[in-house]
Order: sequence, then structure tokens, then C-alpha cells
Amino acid sequence: MSTATRDLAGLTARMAEIAPGLRVETGPGATGPYAYDASNYRVLPWAVAFPRTADDVVAVLRACREAGVPVTARGGGTSMAGNAVGLGVVLDFSRHMNRILDIDPEARTARVETGVVLDALRGATALHGLDFGPDPSSHSRCTLGGMIGNDACGNRSVRDGRTSGHVEALEIVTADGVRAVADRSGLHPVDPQDAGLVARLEADVRRLIADNLEPIRTELGRIPRQVSGYQLHRLLPENGFDMARALVGTEGTCAVVTAATVRLVATAQASALLTLGYDDVVDAAEDVPEILRFSPSAVEGMDEAIVATMRARRGPDSVTGLPEGRAWLYVELEGEDQAAVDGRAAELLDVLKAQGRLTGGRVVESPAERRSLWRVREDGAGLAARLVDGGESWPGWEDAAVAPENLAAYLRDFRKLLASHGLTGVLYGHFGAGCVHVRVDFDPATDTGRAVMRRFLSEAATLVVSHGGTLSGEHGDGRARSELLEVMYSHRMIRTFAAFKRIFDPDGLLNPGVIVDPAPLDADLALRELPLLDTSFTFPHDTDGFTGAVRRCVGIGRCRSDSGGVMCPSYRATGEENDSTRGRARMLQEMVRGEAVQDGWRSTEVKDALDLCLSCKACSSDCPVGVDMATYKAEFLHQHYKGRLRPRSHYSLGWLPRTSALAGYAARPVNLLLRGPLGRLLARLGGVTTKRRIPAFASRRALRKTLRAAKTPGPAKALLFVDSFTRAFRPQVAGAASRVLADAGIPCTPRDGLCCGLTWVSTGQLSVARRIMARTVAHLDDGDDRPIIVAEPSCAAALKRDVPELLGTEAAQRVADRVHTFTGALTDLAEQGWTPPPLPEDVVLQTHCHEYATFKGRRPADLLRRLGVRTVDEAEGCCGLAGNFGFEAEHYDTSMAVADLALKPRLDALDGRPVVADGFSCATQIDHLAGDRSIRALHLAELLDPAADQPGETS
Repeated sequence: MSTATRDLAGLTARMAEIAPGLRVETGPGATGPYAYDASNYRVLPWAVAFPRTADDVVAVLRACREAGVPVTARGGGTSMAGNAVGLGVVLDFSRHMNRILDIDPEARTARVETGVVLDALRGATALHGLDFGPDPSSHSRCTLGGMIGNDACGNRSVRDGRTSGHVEALEIVTADGVRAVADRSGLHPVDPQDAGLVARLEADVRRLIADNLEPIRTELGRIPRQVSGYQLHRLLPENGFDMARALVGTEGTCAVVTAATVRLVATAQASALLTLGYDDVVDAAEDVPEILRFSPSAVEGMDEAIVATMRARRGPDSVTGLPEGRAWLYVELEGEDQAAVDGRAAELLDVLKAQGRLTGGRVVESPAERRSLWRVREDGAGLAARLVDGGESWPGWEDAAVAPENLAAYLRDFRKLLASHGLTGVLYGHFGAGCVHVRVDFDPATDTGRAVMRRFLSEAATLVVSHGGTLSGEHGDGRARSELLEVMYSHRMIRTFAAFKRIFDPDGLLNPGVIVDPAPLDADLALRELPLLDTSFTFPHDTDGFTGAVRRCVGIGRCRSDSGGVMCPSYRATGEENDSTRGRARMLQEMVRGEAVQDGWRSTEVKDALDLCLSCKACSSDCPVGVDMATYKAEFLHQHYKGRLRPRSHYSLGWLPRTSALAGYAARPVNLLLRGPLGRLLARLGGVTTKRRIPAFASRRALRKTLRAAKTPGPAKALLFVDSFTRAFRPQVAGAASRVLADAGIPCTPRDGLCCGLTWVSTGQLSVARRIMARTVAHLDDGDDRPIIVAEPSCAAALKRDVPELLGTEAAQRVADRVHTFTGALTDLAEQGWTPPPLPEDVVLQTHCHEYATFKGRRPADLLRRLGVRTVDEAEGCCGLAGNFGFEAEHYDTSMAVADLALKPRLDALDGRPVVADGFSCATQIDHLAGDRSIRALHLAELLDPAADQPGETS
């Protein structure tokens, strides 16, 4: 046993001794995802602790101080500057210390633990007409602790400023394990026995401030977004020795914050959003001072690269409401009276038109357009990281700020600086506050690229300081910019910062390497030149194949959101970082790196990280950088089990298209057998849960009857691909689909006997999948260019994406280009003026995740509304069954937990409304959740069937 291993064992034993029940994880499978945040850095910790109480935090800090081990506090892990990674022990506050302790509507305050996600707080305060003002774009997953650590701002910082301006008190633990409360007037002990220690600490801080009044008054607090360094001006006599706000922005280097009391703001009663187009971002910045005269709540900017990437990733309709231009500003105005706000918006638009820089401008009236536009801006960091042209860009200089009136001049000089180094940057950010986020196409993987990066960052620091600006405007200095603080501040101020930290953390154990005694900005960079791996999938959108594909994850963390979109169902069910898309991607990056994870494709740690991935593909659409974990998992399983025995479910469920075809010849006796004790035994032997009923197989006779009836007289305009699930379990859907398509002017000819290969892909049997797919492509690519319509969304998605990406042939791409879902066919191919039979006014909808992810802009909900359904109550999220996943015995509980998130509540409140679910998995899960209730999910074709007396009932 090595010394390091003994030291770690002793540390974890000590923590267990003084904090019984504290969960501490070690080993690469646990620590790998925590080696990263959303920055350029990788620092592998020894251990990760998950405290439940402040006493747990005390125990960790005392044990680590005894052992001389560093501690890094972490919230959502969305830091772009490297503030949330570190050696030693990482404290993950987001897992358990995420409670809202109190909301006082009259005092307009809230007391929260620091692991609370901002959106959770905002949702709770909204019930009282209140909000927490700062709103970073990461609001769906960032924590209050992280916001306090960085002094975060957000899109509406023009109105609400920085987090520090909203903090009333912080509950902290010092480096030696003493609990105290920092408020607007000083520092107070929680335990009276610690009064002497806390008093001495406060006295030392007061002496430090008194000895350095001149530099503190002249160097700090000069512009609204000056976040770099420590905010010691909060401690000046004229500011009341505001210890709470002085500790905001210290990035966990002085104390660990466990809870905070924050001030809330009233929710605006009226608002208007203007979108303004410009030829470039400098023109946009020139108009900012004029815009600020109208007291906006938000002035946000972005350039054309972000918009183009959003449209490519999520469809052309994902961004609407922008005027002509190559750069845009969003300007939000708020007030108490809508007419008055609208009048201000109209006046502002007229003024800006007269200025002569606008290429276009409009007031956005539609709530849907507003949501779409804000989503583009909020996903800016991820969209800019991996652009539509495949280019990669990185943070490092993503947070500089100047006074708003200096923004245009700074941007003009900044672009010259980029060009002088042969670099390009994607610009977006809080233009109204003078804070510009830019991701630059550095090459941090090579020595040459790192040298260019270092020279550029040094010159950029000099440039922003020459414009009276700050290195950091809300992200903090972290590992990215702490080394550059000496460019911005005098030697005396740097020494004062160091003295302030020493008072709180004399041994330098709290987040070392940040702000004080900084690590070099090019140390611990995550990216390096890595080997390219031989794979079955071609990964055509990633120049470095699998290595480049898993590198897509840059830690933005949208997969840790509890609402909005579908990603990531397993994280929403478990709350574990390792069960998020980000956690899995980081483990795959560790595997490719080959240091902490040394056994490559055979790694059990990576297999465990991928285990609860439902392969729903939602991340390929919802993730701003387009991570496709379902494909990565399929590739990993293929390589991991190559030449080895697989889990039993890979055979029983992966080969379902073949076994179901055989079962169709004797469907009745097979179904009887599977319903009895022998069926349960076979399920156990096949690794299938016995808590579900095996769906009944359809007979070959029923299939032949349906296919005969599905043939349309006259020339067919399309092929109806009869997939394996429709063929084996619900052939009536093929009949209904054929009748609806014919009624819509798209007569079809059914094509049976082919398979998309999906079940072999999802179980990682890619060699078999390739053979199946090659046969299917050979039959479909026969000179026929008619559309291929697939009733089962998952099979449509496999034909559309998996087939060309696995086969990598022109023939496969030609077939993929012809594929439509049933919804897509009715959206794009139906005769103009077609109207379906009368439809119910309200339906509950479960959209298949693969359809959601792959067929952008062709959603069943949109079609149903267009066809006249008044209310579509969509269960936003995965159903939980996800093909083979929910049938596997070891995944049943997770499958049901996912269903509890969105689908089950809709079914429990059904009130007789029809349920629409095109996916066979979704329909099967609904049948299981329904139990003895008479609920049957309808395919959209059954709902629209012209031969039905009632939806789903064919006459």
C-alpha cells in the first residue's frame, strides 16, 4: 500500500469517526467527474464528500486540517474559471445541502443552504411575488453557494447587479472548523465557546483594513462588474465593515459557506423585449450608453455564430424573432404598467433607428418567441464551445468587463488583439454591464498552442486594464486569471489580498492556487494530445472520432437541470453527478486519457458510470454542445464486451427482432406460456424483470391481414416501413397509419421484413447491427427515392442517424435522407387543406425521446395543435422504459423513478382524456403504470384513423 493510499485511508477513517454517516467516495469512478468543472482545467481530487449538515462540514475541515489536506467547496460545478476543482477533498453541497430553510415575504428575505439551485429558490419565492435578482444563464443548475463564491450576476445585472448586493448574512465554517455568521456589521460565533477565536479573527481583519485604506479605496470598487480579487472595500469604515459581502466572491479560499440569508426583489408586473440587429458587435456596443438611459432590466448581446449553431442543432424554428443582422442585442424593459413599458420600448426603438446603426429591430410579442430567444442566449457558452462548422473554442478570457461607456472601444481593440495572435472569438454577454463573454479558438492541447494562449491572456489583461476594466466580471478569477491579478493591482494590494486569506486560512488549505499564491494559468490544463481510437461508429461530426466526440462535454451542466427539455432522466431520478450526461462524459474523457482510468474499454468504472444511461438521446439535442451519450454508450458496450460473455439481457432483448419474428408463428401459445410460471422463469433467466408483463406478440396472420389492408389502390407516393416493434406487437398501427396517410394524400406501400438494427445498437452489439443495417440499406437504396415513413419513432431515428453513422456509406445517407416519422410525414408531405376526422379537445402526450432528439421541429405536440387539439398536456421528459432499459431487472426501479417525474403524474390526473404515445416503449410503460385502470396509449395514427368510430377503435 502506497503512502498516498495510507494517508487517504486514514483521512476517510478520521472523517467517518467524527462524522458518522457522512458519505465519502474515493477511487477514479467517484472522483473522475469531480476533476473537472466548466473550465479548461483538470485536477483529480483524493475524495469527494457529500455533507448533509454544517456539522458534517466542520468534521471534514477539522480532519483535513489535521492531515494537511486541501478542501474545495463545490456547488453545481459550472465554474468557467476553474474555481470548483482542487486536490484533496471536494465538498459537494448540491447533493444534500440544498434546502430552502425559510422565506419571509414581508422582510423579503430567504435563508437557504448553499447547495440550493437558483431555479428552485426562484420557484419558491415566485409564490410570494418575489425573486432573487441575479440570474446567471446557468440558473437551472447553478447553486447559491457557487453564485456567492464567484459573486455571480446574470442577464439582468443592469437592474439587479451582483450577488453580493443581495447577501445579508453568511453562515460559514473557517479552515479550522469554527462555525460563525458573517453579517453586514461583522463576524459572530455560532458556539459561544468560539467567541474568543472569532473576535481575534475579526480584530485581525479590522487591523488589516485600517493599515491599507488608501489602496483599498483607490483600487477596488471602481466599476460595477469589478469582481477580480477580494472585495475588501466592503470592509471600509464608510461601508460599515460589511463582512458578509466582503466574503462574497472569495471563491471558497477564505471560508466554506454552508447557508446564506439573501434579499429578494419584487417580480415585475409588466415587461417588453426588443431584439435589435447590427452589422457587428462593436456597432451594438456603441448603442449601449443610449439604451441605458431608458433604465432597462437587461441588455444582452451575441454574435451570429451562436445563432447559426442553435439552428443547426435544434432546427431552423428554434430561433425566431430576430431581425436582420450579424449581431444582436436583447433589451428588456420592465415596470408596473404594460402600456407605459410598451411606450418606452417604442420610443427606444425610434431613438436607436435615428442613431443609424440598427439593421433592424422589433418588439417581441409572442411568449414562445421570447422563450426561444432567451434560450439561445442562455446556451451561449455551450453553443460557442462547439460551433456548427465543427470549430472548438475555450474559456480563459470569457469574463472581462469594462465600464459600459468603454465597451465599444474595448471590443474594437480586443478584436485586433485576437487577429494579431491568429485567433478568433465568439462574443456574447452582458453588454449593458460592460461584461463580455468570449470563447476563443485556443489550442490548449499542444505546447505551441499553450504558449500562444499564455501570451494572448497576458496581453488581454494589459488591454482590459488600459480600458479601466477588470479581468473578471462575474465568473471569478479561479485558476484561469488569478496569476494575472498582478497586472490589474498594485503589489501592495496583492499583499493585502494574501494577508486577508492568511487571517482566515493560515495553512492555505482552502481552494489553494486561486486568487492568492496562484497556480500558473497554464498548469493543470485538461486538454492534451490524446490517441485516436478505432471504433465502429464513424463519428462524422468529430474530427478526432470518439476522442473528439467525448471532448464535446465542456462542463456547462445543462444535464443537471431538473426541468426544461428531456435531458438527463437518470440524473433527475438519482441526483448523482455520475448519473448525469456530464459525469459520464467526464468518465469517458478519463478513459481516453488513460491516467486515473487505466484499463481503457475494459474499465468497470466507466461501465458503472454508463449503467443508468437510458440511451434516450435527449442529450444530443438538449446539450448545447451536442453530446450524444447513447451513441457513446453503444460504442463502449461494443468494445467492452468484445470477445466476452455479455449480460443476459443483451441476448434476450437485443435479439428481440429475431425472437419476436419466430414468436409470431405461434403467438397464442407463446403468449400463454409467457403469462405463466415458465414465463417468469424465462424472464429471470434472460435478465428481464418479472415486475412487468411481457407484451403480447401479434400473430403472423394478424400481420398479413393488416398489411393486405394497408395496401393503397393507385400509385404509392411513399414507403411505409413496417418496423420490428409494429410488426411484432401492434400491427394495427401499420393499418391505421396507412389509412391516415392515404387520407392525407400520401398513399403508401408497406415494406415488411427489414429492421433498423436499433436493439443491437442499444445493447452495444454493433457488428450484428452493421450486418442488419447493411441488408436494410441494400433493399431500400434500390433507385427508389420515395419518402420512407416509419410509424415507430425509435426505428425512424435509428434509420435517420444510427444507420449512416455506423455504416458510413453514401447509400446509408441516401436512405437516411428519405426517412420521416409519422408526425413528420403529416407535417411535410400532407396535401394542403387536409383535415383529419374530429379530434378530442384535450389529449395527454408522451413524445418518444428519440423523436424529440432526432427530428427537430417535427414534434407531435405541434402537429396536434395545428390539427385542432386545443390542449396538449405533454409529459416533458422520458417515459422511463427506454427500450431494453426498463425491462432489465437491475434497472426497473430507476425506470419507475423516471416515470414518476412527468408521465405518471399526467396519468394520475387523466380525467378520461386520450393518451397519445407513438413509441412502443412509451405505450408499454403507460400500460404498466395504468395497472387495472382502463388506459391504453394510442399511436397518433390511431387517433387520426378515418376508419375509427372513436379514437383508437376501428370499425
